[in-house]
This record gives sequence, structure tokens and C-alpha cells, in this order.
Amino acid sequence: MTIKQLAFDTQQYLQARTSTAFKRSHVYELLAAAFGFNSYASLCAEYVFTQGGLTSRRPAKYGESVGRRCLELDYLPETALQLAQPLSVYLTDQDIGVIRIADLVAHLRYETNRETDHELDEFDDEAEDDEDTYGPWFDRESLATPILLDGLLSAANKGDADAHYALALIYAPSDDPYDEPSSGSDYWYNEARNGRVLTGVEKEWADEYAAMQTRSEKYEHHLRAAGALGHEAALLEMAEIFGDPAFFEQLGEFSASIDAAYAADVAEHIGRRKDAWRWRTIAAQKGDTEAMRELIEGYDRLNLRQCWTWFYLAELLGADLSADEYEAIHENGSRYDDDVGGGMFIDGRGGIELEPLDPEEDAIARRAAAMLYQAIEERHGT
Repeated sequence: MTIKQLAFDTQQYLQARTSTAFKRSHVYELLAAAFGFNSYASLCAEYVFTQGGLTSRRPAKYGESVGRRCLELDYLPETALQLAQPLSVYLTDQDIGVIRIADLVAHLRYETNRETDHELDEFDDEAEDDEDTYGPWFDRESLATPILLDGLLSAANKGDADAHYALALIYAPSDDPYDEPSSGSDYWYNEARNGRVLTGVEKEWADEYAAMQTRSEKYEHHLRAAGALGHEAALLEMAEIFGDPAFFEQLGEFSASIDAAYAADVAEHIGRRKDAWRWRTIAAQKGDTEAMRELIEGYDRLNLRQCWTWFYLAELLGADLSADEYEAIHENGSRYDDDVGGGMFIDGRGGIELEPLDPEEDAIARRAAAMLYQAIEERHGT
């Protein structure tokens, strides 16, 4: 179902219910009111329709809004009374909802391993007036209904970077090897393109490969479009996937939602060591003790006072970087089980050992660590 189809079906329902003619433009306004919005434009500014999937708002609680909007559109009071609750029931029966595009992006990033629980919570906190954003879990395939894609495309065509990025995440290649086209499908795809008429399994393989190609093209198109509009997460993903350095060449402040450790990994992946150092430092300043270890062992290894600052900060956060982390494992990498037996191997890493500082330098390092710790605590509201 597309948005136009929803509007048409709703128009037919309203007219049959009330024996009143409704303008199509008014139907859109009433659909918006059914989800608590003052106008269809205000709905489209941040939200899209969903069907049978993830939703931020459901229509059951907004019957009064429908009646009020009906009166504002100059329909008779009795018509407004006839519509107030039935429209909500009708949309509920159709399993129609709306979702904030930013919440959809957060869900898709989490579902595709592009976002942490903490970042997901940040988006969730912004949706204080919404009800069901993170209820049942939905994967990309179940979310990508025609009405959702229709709304995202409409928003993207109006320059909404989040909408472009949501579409990119929907069309992103799967990490699951079982989703890969069958071996040799590219051969049959090229044969079909060269004019060969295929049947049976060869045609299935060619069609499967063609569908994957189409998804890949849509993914790249929407990812680059979001990046061109300045979407930080899209720019960072472009760096990882295509080696595009635009994210690291931006001037000005970045949003706090950027995963600094991920940005550092991407920078290292594309050979931008200075940017990797910068983002690894940001990650450490945010409380990432693994980033602190990496800085001590790598980028900051020649700056002993800075190394001790990271060491003391990790200590304040409950991590002892001097402790060895070894464990017995099986040959396949799983933790060793005496009941299973077999060959035993040792895996892990040793604790960090640093040369001592003189008392004055040590005091400076401890004060610096305490200040960083206080900033972390303040960010987390503790």
C-alpha cells in the first residue's frame, strides 16, 4: 500500500461512513490528525507512515484530534462526531502507524550493527511523546513496506538527509553469507544481459543477482546523497565502504552521537593516522578504556605523562590496565572446557607496564585524569 492508496481507501471509508463528500486534501489532514498532528505538513516534516511494523505513534489515543480537525476543515459537527473514533479504529485495523525518521534510522543502524545501545538510547530519549518506538523487534525486510518506502522517498526528494540514510540502511548489503547470490549467478546475469533467453534455475539465479545489483545501486545512491547533505553517519560509512575521506575533512564540531572508536577504526582503515589518533583520543576522553589502552601502546607511547593520565583515568573507571588478561581456549577459539578435554591453548594479552613518573609529573597526570573523569561523570549525569 502506498500513501496515495491509503488516502484513497480512507476517503472511500469516510464517505461511506458519513455519506459526506471529502476532498482528498482533507483526507490527508485527517490522517495526520489521527496521529496527533496539527497538519499533514507537520507529520511529513519528521515522520513517515508504517504498516505492520515499527511505529512511534498509534491512532487509538487521538480520536479527539480527528474530530477537532474535522471541524476546522468546516465539516458539520455531526460529521466530526461520526469520525472521531471510527477513523482511529479503521487505521488500527489496517495496522497503520507512523514513525519518526530519526528513530527509524537509529533502529536500522542498531539492526545492521552500525550503532551501540547507548546511541540507540539517545535517540529514544528524544522521542518522549512517542509510545511504541522500540516495542517488538523488526528487521529491515519487514520494515520496508511500500508505504514506508513511499514516505522515505518523498522526504528524501525534499532534501531530508535522514530519509536518504534510512533508505541506504534498508538497501545496505547483508553481512549474512546465506543472503549472497548463488555461485555462478553473475555469469547467468551477464548472459541474460547479452540477450540469452534463460529459463528455470538459471533465470532464478540471474534475477537474484540483478536484484542484488539494484539494491547495491540504491544503497550507494542514497548513502552518497545523505553524505552530500552533511549526514555525519553517512559520511563515516562512505569512508569505510568507499574510502571517501569527506567525513575527516569536515571543519567544525561533530555531534556527540558519533561513535569515536568506530571513526578511529575507519580512519586507520583508509590510512589517515592523524585522524585515527584524534578520534581514538576522543573515544578515550568519553571513557572508552580500550581506546586508552590502544593510545598507551600506540599513538601516545612516547608521551609518558599522557600514558599515565590514561592509565589513571581507566583506574577511576574501574579498569586495571596493568592486569594480565589470559585464558585457556580450545583450538577453535572457544573457552577451554575440562569436560571436553583436548589440546589447550593460551589466548589473551599481558597488562600494561609503564616507567614511573617523578612525583611532580605523576601529580599532574593524576589531576588530568581526575578532570577527564569528572567530565565523563557530568556527561552521564552522575
